[in-house]
Amino acid sequence: MEKGILTWLTISLVIAVVFAGCGNKTNVKDEPALEGPNRAAIVRLTPASIKEIGITTEIITRKPFTKYLTVPAKVLANQDNEALVGSLVQGRVCKVFVKAGDNVKAGQELMHVEGLEIGQIKAGFLSAKANLEYQKSNYERQKKLIEQNVGAQKNLLETQNEYEKAQAEYNAEKNRINAIGLTESGVEDGRHATADEHSSGTLPIKSPISGIVVERNVVIGQLIEATTTAFKIINLSSVWVDGQIYEKDAGKITGKTAVDFIASSYPDEPFKGMVTYIGQVIDEKTRTITIRAEFSNAAGKLKPQMFGELRIPNKNNSTALLVPAEALVKIDNADYLFIQKEDTAFEKMPVTVCCAQNELVEITKGLKDGDKIVVKGAFYLKSEFMKVFLGEGE
Repeated sequence: MEKGILTWLTISLVIAVVFAGCGNKTNVKDEPALEGPNRAAIVRLTPASIKEIGITTEIITRKPFTKYLTVPAKVLANQDNEALVGSLVQGRVCKVFVKAGDNVKAGQELMHVEGLEIGQIKAGFLSAKANLEYQKSNYERQKKLIEQNVGAQKNLLETQNEYEKAQAEYNAEKNRINAIGLTESGVEDGRHATADEHSSGTLPIKSPISGIVVERNVVIGQLIEATTTAFKIINLSSVWVDGQIYEKDAGKITGKTAVDFIASSYPDEPFKGMVTYIGQVIDEKTRTITIRAEFSNAAGKLKPQMFGELRIPNKNNSTALLVPAEALVKIDNADYLFIQKEDTAFEKMPVTVCCAQNELVEITKGLKDGDKIVVKGAFYLKSEFMKVFLGEGE
């Protein structure tokens, strides 16, 4: 009886050894130090499996790395491309040609204003011009009489004096119409308009820049003063982005450096710009300094008051352990790398990720200089680990 039992146990042991040798190609050896999916584990593969999966590895060493300051920021209109438009003289709005949202060109008429002061300014210019022409004619006639020895020198001097006075008056009146946005030809053309057009007292208000009308504050019949802002126009071909940095970080920023802006509306599309201004005053409440960058915005994606983050390179050079982003795997919201310990053994190692740059990720904890990590095939190793781990939990 004892002999039969001994024979049965021997056969069972042989079968167990055979099955162990011919089992799955993957073997997960748990490290007892940790529990759950965060525990360290070594995944073992056969050489044939490694070749079939296409696992590639890379030895990690410290490399030069530019760190960035990331600060909250907001898009603003470029004040160099912004205009507040109104009339320089009092008048009543008689025509409006644009509304909020319209695109306008520089020199395009926005509205017409009519008033007594406008008519007086135009009349003053026309009178000065007529007087100039008259005095010039008299002066030219006296010069010809002197050349023919039939004129008096006294008359020549008097007409010359009157001509010079008329010229000074004309220049003053011309400057006056130019100051309110009129031109000599425009006033001349208005003199020949019909009475129904009332053009003698009408002032066309034109846009000083090309852009978009973002504010319209007037209606037909409204009386406006020289202080009234009728329209606000902005050109968004370039915009400003203002961020706030803490005073302790002020020494980490160089002067005019290239920066990135990540808008909340376009998280996967960094915009490239250049720092144009670093504030010289610290805000007493927040202890921050304003940093401003200018961005080209030809596509018009960036709008004033958009929020996002400004990424500013740290001028202090440093080195870091950088790994390809595809080498990282996530298990229960934690980051891991697989480190090759032997030719066929790969250890799952928890790591701490700091920041990314050009498809590379900085690792600040869990990785040593000289470690060989799995780059391609890390996801397969994760799957094998999870398969065994979940199998144990059943």
